[in-house]
Amino acid sequence: MEASSRRNFISKGSSLAALSSLGLLAACKKPGEAAGSEKSGEPQGVDKAASSKKKFQWKLVTTWPPHFPVMGEGVERLAQRINELSSGQLKIQVYGGGELVPAMETFDAVSRGSVEMGHSSSYYWIGKTPASVFFTTVPFGMSAQQMNSWLISGGGLELWEELYSIFNLIPIPCGNTGMQMGGWFNREIRSVTDFNGLKMRMPGLGGKVISKLGATAILSPASEIYTNLERGVLDAAEWVGPFHDYTMGFPKIAKYYYYPGWHEPGPTLELTINKEKWTELPDQLKAVVRCSAAEVNAWMLSRFEHENFKFLQKIREEGKVQVLPFPKDVIDRLREVSSQVMEEFVAADPFAKKVYESYKSFQTNIMQWDTIGELAYFKP
Repeated sequence: MEASSRRNFISKGSSLAALSSLGLLAACKKPGEAAGSEKSGEPQGVDKAASSKKKFQWKLVTTWPPHFPVMGEGVERLAQRINELSSGQLKIQVYGGGELVPAMETFDAVSRGSVEMGHSSSYYWIGKTPASVFFTTVPFGMSAQQMNSWLISGGGLELWEELYSIFNLIPIPCGNTGMQMGGWFNREIRSVTDFNGLKMRMPGLGGKVISKLGATAILSPASEIYTNLERGVLDAAEWVGPFHDYTMGFPKIAKYYYYPGWHEPGPTLELTINKEKWTELPDQLKAVVRCSAAEVNAWMLSRFEHENFKFLQKIREEGKVQVLPFPKDVIDRLREVSSQVMEEFVAADPFAKKVYESYKSFQTNIMQWDTIGELAYFKP
């Protein structure tokens, strides 16, 4: 892929795909939320009739480059749907990472009220609050469908709200990349010893796991991954999945494409809202925001699924890359080390341990069902 094409992918994105309103996911109000429960946060003495007609102009900042495919497009879709469903009463101006605030200052900008909304991945904020990682994904964690179930019906969202309340934020699930790939390698992985000395782009807890196997985990922004792989600064890199990976040009500079994405099996994306600004909204606009986020949550996952199967087929047909599963003994060892990393991680933070206990219990229980309900179907 030419450098100009990669830049175009990162900076311009592709056009929004049309999708009718799905009305999916019971996230238009909080799970278990009683009718009118959010009214307690409204300022006293406000004329509700006047408040319900007030127009709002909000800013939304993201950690994604402007118009970034799928993630950035999803945020633009969110703003469009909120405007449509509110009949223009709530208008959202979207800013890509760096356009209004630096990408990695999204959390702080919304927290302090410099802007009203943000869109990102909660695991970026592990340095601020370790428990945040569970609301995106963790190694050998839950799938997208399981994450939605935990958040919406299993108590996950309440824990997320409790965690973010100290930062003056309201979190809402708003997107998911679905199951990711294991990464692009210029070294064949035959056993766990092949991770020794490997320089790999992998953030978060996944990076801690491969570090225990002797690899060097390197944080590299999207715009630098291609160049770093091409020049040998990296031996391997994980990104998202076939659609994004192909368009970034990775098949031209890597020999092996491994699966599954054990480190990020179902990453949820977040919409964050400044709590003080949220209380100013009439109830009907709060419902508009929640319903629009629920639609984008479904749209984004559907879009990734649709594009990924097409581009995986394209990668295979071109025949320049070997698409391979990690050997079973490698997956087994990664799972074992991931468990060790997780236990060490939650031992250092009481709230992370609290969230982990809910997360792990839910995952264990839902896997009993999915083993019978889905896995047996795919592998009778």
